Amino acid sequence: MTARLNGEGCRINRKRVQRLMHKMGIAALGPKPRTTKPAPGHKIFPYLLRHMLIDRPNQV
Repeated sequence: MTARLNGEGCRINRKRVQRLMHKMGIAALGPKPRTTKPAPGHKIFPYLLRHMLIDRPNQV
């Protein structure tokens, strides 16, 4: 946003743009991190402790 405004001839600081955007409730849209997306073809392993009752230390 700052680079575009400066390119159009309006000298403005990055921090001022950031403050005004926050005040107006404007946010930049960009790709979000997708860290939990599984790889295609990846084997899903079963959770073996699902139906076990664990009631003491070092049991599993």
